[in-house]
Amino acid sequence: MSEERSNRVDGQPCDPRVHPTQLRGGHAMSRRLRRSLVLTTLLAFLVAISGAAALTGRAADAPSTTVDGIDVDATTIPELQAFMNSRQLKSVDLTNFYLGRIRQLNPILNAVITVSPTALADARAADRARRNGDHRPLLGIPIIVKDNIDTTGMPTTAGSWALAGSTPGDAFIAQKLKAAGAIIIGKANLSEWANFRSGPSSSGWSGIGGQTNMPYVLDRNPCGSSSGSGVVAAADLAVAAVGTETDGSIVCPSGANGDVGIKPTLGLWSRAGVVPISANQDTAGPIARNVTDAAVLLGAATGVDPNDAATADQAGHAFTNYTQFLNDQALQGKRIGVWRAGTYDPTLVGSVVEPILDNVKAALTAEGATVIDPTDIDLSATANEFGALLCEFKTDIATYLHTYVHGTNPVSGNAYPQTLADLIAFDQAYPQLEGPWNDLVFELAEQTNGRDNDCAHLRKTTTPPVQRAIDQLMAKNNLDAIVALTNGPAWPTNDDPNLGDLNGHFEYFVGSSTAAAVSGYADITVPAGYDEGLPLGVTFIGGRWAEPKLIGLAYDYEQATHIRVPPQFIPTIGDALFPGVPNPPALLRLRPQQATQGQRDFGARMR
Repeated sequence: MSEERSNRVDGQPCDPRVHPTQLRGGHAMSRRLRRSLVLTTLLAFLVAISGAAALTGRAADAPSTTVDGIDVDATTIPELQAFMNSRQLKSVDLTNFYLGRIRQLNPILNAVITVSPTALADARAADRARRNGDHRPLLGIPIIVKDNIDTTGMPTTAGSWALAGSTPGDAFIAQKLKAAGAIIIGKANLSEWANFRSGPSSSGWSGIGGQTNMPYVLDRNPCGSSSGSGVVAAADLAVAAVGTETDGSIVCPSGANGDVGIKPTLGLWSRAGVVPISANQDTAGPIARNVTDAAVLLGAATGVDPNDAATADQAGHAFTNYTQFLNDQALQGKRIGVWRAGTYDPTLVGSVVEPILDNVKAALTAEGATVIDPTDIDLSATANEFGALLCEFKTDIATYLHTYVHGTNPVSGNAYPQTLADLIAFDQAYPQLEGPWNDLVFELAEQTNGRDNDCAHLRKTTTPPVQRAIDQLMAKNNLDAIVALTNGPAWPTNDDPNLGDLNGHFEYFVGSSTAAAVSGYADITVPAGYDEGLPLGVTFIGGRWAEPKLIGLAYDYEQATHIRVPPQFIPTIGDALFPGVPNPPALLRLRPQQATQGQRDFGARMR
């Protein structure tokens, strides 16, 4: 495979004007705006291409994942390193493979917004370093990070044209990943502004990137907001990916796309240089096809960052190598609780998801664990979560913009937005780029006073009670971890701005992210089963700094079950919201005004 291929799709520079986003809610850019943007972002190539045409027929039949005789889909990072150390594989060949996969599949998946113009040069440098005796854990490993993480040489846009062309230097975690030898070959699409803009919304949609499609069934939603990162890992567009989460945005797209995802303890990974929602809940984390790779990435990006005070608490609790905790007998003698109440509606979807949860319990028991069912987490204190996030966001997004976003926006020709009010004004000025979704969440946040005493009270009545609820439940039952379903089957993507995710029927939603998200504790999701070919995950939840134990438990479960199968890129399986469960009657569809509160509550779980 030649290493001289350019970062193009179908031989052409990726240009959103050539491939309009009308089917995803946007419109083609004007010629003037396109020229301005190209001049500003010469070193980055936008790869937002409509997959609508591809959805009308079958995608390429499970394109090969073999490089130099090695099936990279089934190969871990340590195994790839062994192949490269023995000269059976070069980083440049691996990188070329992933760039080719992006060219081939991104027109269907819309998972990648930007491809690094230095990817091949970085790979050649990694190969030279290896020949000189370099053996860093991620040396020469191509990864993709979510497009709300600052990366030198590529724009960081959060999917919004309001930040088009903004190119801050590397975030702390990007620096750490590169220091470990990783090659960041691109930026992943996402729910715009990490799904904290509109209500309703379509997870995986952004103004710049369009609608991300999940690779198992192409007209289904990949969940969000780390939609592109989840698809990147599942569809082998990179070895692994990095997502971010405020509540559900690592674990849900990981579960929905058959991946492993780790939402770390708050403060294990720095948030400096990451577009925020709230410093009280935000964290980045790894998304990979297996527990081993997730563990490798997790250790590579730990570290105390003077620009993120929360990271100081990791001293004595963090590790640079979490692979030491991979143990296929970790479940032996452990006590695992099962959380059901509030994670799904048993009368509506129980007939589909409870057999999967029963299989999880059986696997845990077979591995020597004692299962305590039920052990439900009291989340009554999370009633104030959304209100806290609103006021925290107003302050935190302005801080990010003031700190990292400078210069002139090539779309507007004016200075980049510096406040939430500026972002709202931009969306109002450019509905052809940022429609059809509204700014409801933005507007609700703007109506707050930001981080004032009332905001602090909302947080105080939210996070500490949830931490106590988890701590007390685990102590009372002497638990090593709690398991719960991560997600339900992916729903058909709906670009109707009055309906969005789940067609507004949030009673079908399955999820358990809020406990770890609000508490700031760790969790990890692993593939658990399938519904009509759509992946479902199981989440292992622990206490603060519980990553070593959770990685061991998740690895044991993974090795005992081997649930994951690669995606087949099936165009459609029909319009069932939740396969195996009847769709709601048309007369029961929620009216927009009735759905508003449900949309807010649902959206607060998927940031």
